[in-house]
Amino acid sequence: MASSLLPQTLSMQPQNLRRKSPPLSFSDHSKSQWRRPFSSFNPHSPLRLSSTGGVQSRPRSLSSEGVYSTRKPKNYEFADTGGEIEMRFEIGKLNVENPSDIFVDTNDTSLLIRVKSSGILQTLIDVNQLFERVKSSETIWYIDEEQLVVNLKKVDKEVKWPDIMESWETLTEGILQFINGISIYIIGNSTEINEAVAKEIAAGIGFMPICTSELLELYAKQSIDSWVVSEGPDSVAEAEGVIFENLSSQVRTVVGTLGGKHGASSRFDRWRHLHAGFSVWIDKSDVSDEVSAKEEARKNVIEGSSAYAKSDVIVKIGDWDPIYTRDVAKGCLNALKQLNLSDKKLSGKKSLYIRLGCRGDWPDIMPPGWDPASGVDPTQNF
Repeated sequence: MASSLLPQTLSMQPQNLRRKSPPLSFSDHSKSQWRRPFSSFNPHSPLRLSSTGGVQSRPRSLSSEGVYSTRKPKNYEFADTGGEIEMRFEIGKLNVENPSDIFVDTNDTSLLIRVKSSGILQTLIDVNQLFERVKSSETIWYIDEEQLVVNLKKVDKEVKWPDIMESWETLTEGILQFINGISIYIIGNSTEINEAVAKEIAAGIGFMPICTSELLELYAKQSIDSWVVSEGPDSVAEAEGVIFENLSSQVRTVVGTLGGKHGASSRFDRWRHLHAGFSVWIDKSDVSDEVSAKEEARKNVIEGSSAYAKSDVIVKIGDWDPIYTRDVAKGCLNALKQLNLSDKKLSGKKSLYIRLGCRGDWPDIMPPGWDPASGVDPTQNF
């Protein structure tokens, strides 16, 4: 994660300039108390905000000409026409008497539309977190027969919006335009979390889920725990490193890696092939607020005491419970989206790194023919 400046963090709590944001939420459960992922860290990206939550069903693919969404029943039509987002609301039956009864309140990341019907103010839509940023000062709305039409100018015209709101559904579709088939590696100190989140993401985006623990146990014909006891953690880490090497040329996979000291991703010398994909470090944290989580993530990267800090993004969570797997997976996709928005050539750079043989020269890729054994420092001019 090369960066000459102090990287910034990504907050996963929605923030709305119109009204006070909800506090960090806590969910009681019989096994544990769990906090939603409240901070993710991206060394390549400016500060951006996102929300949690979402719907379940899979959307239809976008076309470059603009697409009308066919998700669960809703009260609007949606189209991404390239540089603009268009939304149409049926208001013929609402008895809206004049345009002064329509209130469109927007900022760069949120949207609130209300109408006064028979003296009562009704909300047509309230989105705390848009899929991406808009130029709120250029918002246009008008009435077309019995429809309210709202046009939002996108900040980034190249980004395709699956729908107006950032959610699990829109992230699982929208992330594909950024990662371009490059695989994703979920790393961290917990094998259980890594595998659960990897499977959830793979199911959402249509990639193949791979759990290295399953491959290793199939090969060794024994459990990981017994392998560690019989041959030591170094042996297991070395074997997982071989799996990383074999997977480095594969695309469209989401890999759940081993946690703990016997996991190869915990070793500084085992990252050569992990850089072939987008790596996400899921880190359990004891901090109780968003600001502290950001500072902790910054400290992780600056100190560099953990090999996990070599990952592309960091997602901080509280106590783990499997029922919140999707929330954590959503946080991972949001972080990857912001990472690739900040550097749109990143997936292409990953692809080049793979084609050149994953020589260990990430992120400063050397020209073809460079030999890692030559002793030449990749960070110096070649």
